[in-house]
Amino acid sequence: MAPPLTQGRPLRAPAGRALVFVGFMGAGKTTAARRLARTFGLDVTDADAVIAEHIGMPIDRCFAEQGEAAFRAIEAELVGEMLERADGGVYSLGGGALHSERIRAALRRHITVLLDVDVNVAWERAAGRGRPLARDPQEFRDLYVRRRPLYMGAADVVLPADERGRVDEALPSILALAEAPLGTRLLWATSASGDYPVFVGRGLLGADLSPVPGQGFLVTDDQVGPRYAERLGELAADVRFPAGERHKSLETAERVWIELADRGMTQSDHLVALGGGVVGDLAGFVAATYQRGVPFVQLPTTLVAQVDSAYGGKTGVDLPNGKNYVGAYHQPSSVVADVDTLATLPPEEAAAGYAEVLKTALIAGGDLWERVRRGDDPDADVIFACARTKLAVVAMDERDGGLRQVLNLGHTVGHAIETVTGYARYRHGEAVGLGLLAALRLSGQDALRSEVATLLAARGLPTQLDEGVDPDAVLVATARDKKRRSGEAVPFVLLDAPGAARPGCQVEDGELRAAVRELSAS
Repeated sequence: MAPPLTQGRPLRAPAGRALVFVGFMGAGKTTAARRLARTFGLDVTDADAVIAEHIGMPIDRCFAEQGEAAFRAIEAELVGEMLERADGGVYSLGGGALHSERIRAALRRHITVLLDVDVNVAWERAAGRGRPLARDPQEFRDLYVRRRPLYMGAADVVLPADERGRVDEALPSILALAEAPLGTRLLWATSASGDYPVFVGRGLLGADLSPVPGQGFLVTDDQVGPRYAERLGELAADVRFPAGERHKSLETAERVWIELADRGMTQSDHLVALGGGVVGDLAGFVAATYQRGVPFVQLPTTLVAQVDSAYGGKTGVDLPNGKNYVGAYHQPSSVVADVDTLATLPPEEAAAGYAEVLKTALIAGGDLWERVRRGDDPDADVIFACARTKLAVVAMDERDGGLRQVLNLGHTVGHAIETVTGYARYRHGEAVGLGLLAALRLSGQDALRSEVATLLAARGLPTQLDEGVDPDAVLVATARDKKRRSGEAVPFVLLDAPGAARPGCQVEDGELRAAVRELSAS
């Protein structure tokens, strides 16, 4: 059987490493494994079927007669040995297999693919099918919550489980992990206008992880370009502009458009955005508009970009009137987040990025918030979790129809602070940190505001406005926020608790004035 092709390149199963599907009940693991096995002409091993054959009875009967503990002991022995011996192939594991430490250890040398299913979808698929752990909806939901950290901790690949054919689309990126540096993880991003791979790991700059058609035209700034551009290999052009938010402008975009045209870029080519949030936003906007749209690849090199701005397809430039006033939705073709680039960030830039980590953790709640509130430094796992949080929201609301607005927590006041200070006095993350404090005060979360202020201060981030910044000017700029609708006040994102954000909230003028003026109190 000839190997399948993608963009003219043959796809081959990774030598010596099995592709192992894991996930909760109803995720479709066995179906996905069979599809993938057929692609390569391989047999698929269904772990539950192997166990049932070994014990000579259906699994639900084993649960009923011997209890779950006895079943888990058998599962750990059989599946653990099977994976320890595996030399390639495709496997599907039962929903509770990862409770076994032996199985989790055996998975480390293989490629583990998590099919991430929504709990409500899982219940619809599993209830009434004779599954012993799918009889009570609340117990089912509690089990889902308990198992989720196990799945995420073991997964090399996280794929949404809502479309049966998604494995086929993601397959080239999954197989690229076999050649990627050890520890690289893949998150499959979905949206109404397109899907794309997100790779997070170390030593990824220059890796051939996600081929894009045509020639690559680099867009970067004069600080990042000299440091990393040579790692990317041969590119058709290297377009640079001065670093800093002040240069995220229509004037800079025009300079880049003209240079790309002078260098002969066509619609068959693609942009490569190398840098932080400013580079990603501007290069993405250029890609969205140059010849009415060309593909682009995000190579984020700052913490802000790796946890937030590189994902979701929002691109744009600033006007003197407000931040990101001109822009377009344009999803990247791929995102490659090389965590090693963070080692060269100035301390103040790393601190500014931490504010976006904090914001995302407040939106996510759960394990991510617990890690962040402990003061842990953001590592590859935290970056991956932040990206997954944002992309889960984008998948449900790509164009800010409602839910996506939760991602603006702290940004309404934060953007206003940037605007009135001319995008020069505060880094984006510094302004967002101040905006978070205002949002938490407006939410009535006084204790949480105090905790967040302590976390910000521990990173050297401001918790009060600098002397000379007029809070009334900030209030005026807040009223011009781009999220406002005709005849309505600007909506705010408020937080009932970590993991419980509410978008579209109206706040009283007096409360907003007090929250902003509190930031300037000495």
